[in-house]
Amino acid sequence: MIPLVYDQINAWGKDDEFFLRLLNKINAEKIADLGCGTGRLTTHFVKAGNRITAIDPNEEAIDYAKSKECPEGVTWIVGDSTNLQPRAFDAVLMTANVAQVFLTEESWKAVISDAYRALKPGGHFIFDTRNPLAKVWEEWEKDETPDVATDPLSGERLEIWTEYEGFADDVFTFYETVKNARTDEVVIHEKMQLRFRTQEEIYKSLHQAGFSQIQTYGDWEFEQATEETKSFIFHGVK
Repeated sequence: MIPLVYDQINAWGKDDEFFLRLLNKINAEKIADLGCGTGRLTTHFVKAGNRITAIDPNEEAIDYAKSKECPEGVTWIVGDSTNLQPRAFDAVLMTANVAQVFLTEESWKAVISDAYRALKPGGHFIFDTRNPLAKVWEEWEKDETPDVATDPLSGERLEIWTEYEGFADDVFTFYETVKNARTDEVVIHEKMQLRFRTQEEIYKSLHQAGFSQIQTYGDWEFEQATEETKSFIFHGVK
């Protein structure tokens, strides 16, 4: 994630609406938004009447989030899942495929365990992740056009170019470069990595952590995911 351009190149979509609908269904009041990034979705959770603890390790992203107009009810924290207070939340969320940034089994099991401890009995752990069987990276690699944004300070046009390195041990590596469109100057260059886990792997890890009533929705509908599903939304109950 590159905070400078993230909000501009990620328009409001079906996934955002789904999370708001699901939170409304479970009637959660106190929520942890883990991996909140720039607070793009967090602010909507607050406007819906929820009390939010929003956590992200990227200090720049949290600064962007704090600069937004937002009703009272958010506690912003630069940190990770270890900052979650035990038995404090009705729901712990990870949106925007944050689940895929945990590259090792150790880091993945740790964040699940931290989420479990942070939930009150009957609390909900909800997150989305891409189905590796859908091979979405093949679509990414076909797109050779840049995303476009505007520098919020200078007003200059920015282009976001992506280069793909590919897979090694189920981890997909790519690079994002933000350039000034007029001067071709590189503003930011970052390495990104994502882990693609199967539905079975994730279900097993949630079960081992103690979650019950594990539901897997598919493609932003309240219907059971299938092998053809592109996006999984997992919903486990403590």
